[in-house]
Amino acid sequence: MKWYHYIAGFFAGAFLTNMVPHLVNGISGNAFPTPFANPPGHGLSSPLTNVLWALFNLLAGYFLFRVSKINSKSKLGLFLFFAGVILISILSSIAFMDKAK
Repeated sequence: MKWYHYIAGFFAGAFLTNMVPHLVNGISGNAFPTPFANPPGHGLSSPLTNVLWALFNLLAGYFLFRVSKINSKSKLGLFLFFAGVILISILSSIAFMDKAK
């Protein structure tokens, strides 16, 4: 695999993971922060905005996953994919910690 396949795999994990909270909140009818809120990332966006943002993340993640050519034989590719999942999960948990308050 070429170097850019690994980078695409990392960001595929990040985009696909970022899709989850936006889709869950959007289809549940809950307002949730998006980059389009005021202030960006801290204010709340409508459920529809969250569903649309989730679908964008799904498409971007899918495209990057296909570009990455990740498979079970590429241990480094899988590691970087899951590193993207782990990193965005931790960063999201920190960023949205105050949302419930």
